[in-house]
Amino acid sequence: MSKYLIEGGFPINGTIRASGNKNAALPCLAAALLTDDPVILRNIPDIEDVQVMLEVYAALGGTVENPEPNVYRLRLGNLKSSEIPLEQARKIRASILFAGPLLARTGKVVLPPPGGDVIGRRRLDTHFLALTELGAKVRSNGAFIFTARTLAGADIFLDEASVTGTENAVMAAALARGQTILTNAASEPHVQDLCRMLVSMGARIEGIGSNILTINGVEKLSGCDFEIGADFMEVGSFIGLAAATGGDLHIEGIRPQDLRPAKIAFGKLGISWAQEGTTIHVPKNQAMEVNCDLGGMIPKIDDAPWPGFPPDLTSIITVVATQVKGTVLIHEKMFESRMFFVDKLIGMGARIVLCDPHRAVVSGPSRLAASELHSPDVRAGMAMIIAAMCAQGKSTIRNVYQIERGYENLVERLTDLGASIVRSK
Repeated sequence: MSKYLIEGGFPINGTIRASGNKNAALPCLAAALLTDDPVILRNIPDIEDVQVMLEVYAALGGTVENPEPNVYRLRLGNLKSSEIPLEQARKIRASILFAGPLLARTGKVVLPPPGGDVIGRRRLDTHFLALTELGAKVRSNGAFIFTARTLAGADIFLDEASVTGTENAVMAAALARGQTILTNAASEPHVQDLCRMLVSMGARIEGIGSNILTINGVEKLSGCDFEIGADFMEVGSFIGLAAATGGDLHIEGIRPQDLRPAKIAFGKLGISWAQEGTTIHVPKNQAMEVNCDLGGMIPKIDDAPWPGFPPDLTSIITVVATQVKGTVLIHEKMFESRMFFVDKLIGMGARIVLCDPHRAVVSGPSRLAASELHSPDVRAGMAMIIAAMCAQGKSTIRNVYQIERGYENLVERLTDLGASIVRSK
């Protein structure tokens, strides 16, 4: 199994271009099943999760071409199966995103339990609620089996603002008979990208960017040529890396509106950046000091569904806080196992009190020491890279497969910025 060897003490400096949004690429790839026409998707990141989704698409009967970097041309020649391959389903949670399109096209889906990050319980109930409201029946015999003679629009109130649950519902409703009103829908930038892609294919969707989506079903969708937006999770990771290592970094190709929640949270740690068009500049010599709440109270950084602070950046901002003067409370409200990686930071010398599975009090700045680390998920793995680059000595990070599921050509890109990082077997 591959590992990263990282020597700390090398600030990153230079310019990097943001990759395409992983969490937009995955549902957009699944949405290509909704038409027999060619679909061209641009700005698709070269990461493991994308490759797995393409494997599923090909196994279902689609053809895949990669005419240039980060561009894919997909076409469904002959839909030959409604069953998601077991091997691919186990690798990534996003395999469930094929449920909506397959149900709309064939009336049946066989879905093995999806895999993904180990960050706590991740309910599938919202998917079942939405698809059954549209007319599907669901049963389980080890795999989940969805069947529907026909899909009909419905007035659906989701029990939680689930991103993938919303995406599955929108894709299925796009070809359902009649009107669907989806309330308590997720509204993250990647959900918006999927909706815009579907509109470019001929879908009728109103309320994009809000928590109430109205979808008027159509009989047929056409092909499209669509470019997804920048990965604001990756951008937030690079902002944290630059600040924590004392570097000077320009990040190109960003969508400024996607960074507004992160700007507030990083600002609480005395970290800021300048913006010019679609480029931001994270300068060195940041304040790197906690800005207390009124009355000198310890501030809190907590995640929430969009437009709250993204939960995928909680791990990143936790390790960055170890390098900031002052005390801050990090409150991870959405996943009960995401914060368990902090014991590794404590072992490196970080001053963190893990109050419970959801809350950690971080006091800094701390001098971190190199360590042997194991990545439990994509974002905690990136947080460990930041910690290793701040630490004294050489660290080893194992299970880097998890990190590479979400970050494109990471070693090469960080090396170009001056990091001392090597990928080894």
